[in-house]
Amino acid sequence: MTITAPTPRASRASPDPMRRTSRAAGVLYLLTFVSIPTLALYGPVRDNADFVLGAGSDTGVLVAALSEVVVALAGIGTAVVLYPVAKRQSETAALGFVTTRVLEAGLIIVGVVSVLTLVTLRNDVAGTAGADPASLVTTGHTQLATYDWAFLLSQSLLPVFNALFLGYVLYRSGLVPRLLPTLGLIGAPLLLASDLAIFFGVYDRAAPIAIVAALPIAVWEFSLGVYLVTKGFRPAAVAALTATDRRTEPSPA
Repeated sequence: MTITAPTPRASRASPDPMRRTSRAAGVLYLLTFVSIPTLALYGPVRDNADFVLGAGSDTGVLVAALSEVVVALAGIGTAVVLYPVAKRQSETAALGFVTTRVLEAGLIIVGVVSVLTLVTLRNDVAGTAGADPASLVTTGHTQLATYDWAFLLSQSLLPVFNALFLGYVLYRSGLVPRLLPTLGLIGAPLLLASDLAIFFGVYDRAAPIAIVAALPIAVWEFSLGVYLVTKGFRPAAVAALTATDRRTEPSPA
């Protein structure tokens, strides 16, 4: 009787680290869109001048604030995850992307703190003896103004530079179809011009023209997130980066 040696099991293919990176970055990019309902959820604060005095519910405001914290952390996450890939094309652009993402997140948190301050004033101060309603309303308007300026600088202005830094890297490397970073590179100056108009009071950030100017950047970030989750980096571009890395490695002594 012939004894046949057992056939070894086929070893599982090791997971592609670049695929893991692209999927993680894509998920984090999509997470940055969880704050879309924020404008409606902040309605009780923005629409009621006497919110601080106890009018309206603060549940939606708290949910909106939490969603913006998620956006801030997810934004930093995109930079941390993509930095090792981006620096293989341009370390300067990669550092710029990380820096602008961290600044964006910090200013988002400033805005969140200003809104949460309103909730605290409403719950802990407005009902106390001796509270001055006029002063509370004035303070409320001040906190709302802080949020509006923090929003303009964080979630509108800094995405311009995010798009320029990361768009440059992705366009040059070809890691994703060039149409995607082109959207970001075209949308960046449009959004910058709109932000400057808002800054100098030409129109409000809720004006239709401001929303239209922000669309290309929004489409660029959402499309990038979807592409990275579903497709990942293009293999040919990854191979080209790897070959470049090998050529630039110092030769052994």
